[in-house]
Amino acid sequence: MARIVLIGSAHPLRGGGLATFNERLATAFMQMGHDVTIYTFSLQYPSFLFPGKTQYSNEPPPEQLDIKVKVNSINPFNWIKIGRELSKIAPDIVVLRYWIPFIAPSLGKISRIIRKNKKSKVVAIADNIIPHEKRLGDKLLTKYFVNSVDGFVILSQSVMQDLEKFNLSKPRKLCLHPLYDNFGDKLPKDKALKELSLDSDYCYLLFFGFIRAYKGLDLLLKAMAEPVLKNKKIKAIIAGEFYENPKEYIDLIEKLGIRSSVVLHNNFIPNNKVAAYFSAADLVVQPYKDATQSGVTQVAYHFNVPMVVTNVGALPEMVNHGKAGYVVEPDEKQIANAIGDFFENNRAGVFANTIIEEKKRFSWESLVNSIFEVYDKTRA
Repeated sequence: MARIVLIGSAHPLRGGGLATFNERLATAFMQMGHDVTIYTFSLQYPSFLFPGKTQYSNEPPPEQLDIKVKVNSINPFNWIKIGRELSKIAPDIVVLRYWIPFIAPSLGKISRIIRKNKKSKVVAIADNIIPHEKRLGDKLLTKYFVNSVDGFVILSQSVMQDLEKFNLSKPRKLCLHPLYDNFGDKLPKDKALKELSLDSDYCYLLFFGFIRAYKGLDLLLKAMAEPVLKNKKIKAIIAGEFYENPKEYIDLIEKLGIRSSVVLHNNFIPNNKVAAYFSAADLVVQPYKDATQSGVTQVAYHFNVPMVVTNVGALPEMVNHGKAGYVVEPDEKQIANAIGDFFENNRAGVFANTIIEEKKRFSWESLVNSIFEVYDKTRA
């Protein structure tokens, strides 16, 4: 049994990708017999840097997880305190969840202090090395973080290539994002539609998650106005909070004349509602313009929902064209044609069995084993 500390987002911060991932990973460690504690943020983002409505969850804390709310992302004295505390505790592995350069100073400093004990090894799980939305100073901050850890588990080949721009020598392992299997079972479609107050006479596309420019919602909206889809019994559910000004999307909907074909549910979707959205959907659409990997893909796999994804980042690695759905270029016509093909040729039955086979590639046990493989190499 290993003693593990995971530093990253968790309850009482809202669910969504980061917190859900970290809590599920902690559960996987426990299921495999390890002792794990999560150190989450007492302050993750200053309010003026957070684009959503609130950073905090009103859901109950996850059962059986040891979560300590301790890390302040902007207080250097806190970083020193946490680093010394964990250096003294001396866990075998400290897992850092890294996703943006903003978090590099805090995690990098904590890591450097922990490693002074000459026992603990620090393994970073990197969602991104180079962020989707680039800012001045990103490279310096990333370099500071990369140099602070012992090894890496990388969730996509594109991020592995980005890491090579900063370091070629530290141990690393590629492990694709595991399935999100913690949202319960799939609901009967009629029950899901009723729960969401949706008309059962329509088929539904699902765009899920917070909304930023790189996720390409505008491409999906333009696709809905293409002749192959317009005036069909198909609606797009846009389920997620705007992390930027929604006006351009609202204006685009009106300009394209597709208001009756779009269902806007633009609040943060809590964990207990996720099953309803994916159970109501016939097809999940991820029209990203830029990506590394996506947790939305792994929720769709869990609920056996086929996907349309764009040929960016790790999405083609995760969704095999013709098996779990479609891989197209980030272009509204190609997106529309894929959606049209799915409904016109009744592809749901074709994808049903192949998705079940495809999703076996993504397991939490594989991720835990990858972390230990990197850990072993750091001790060699």
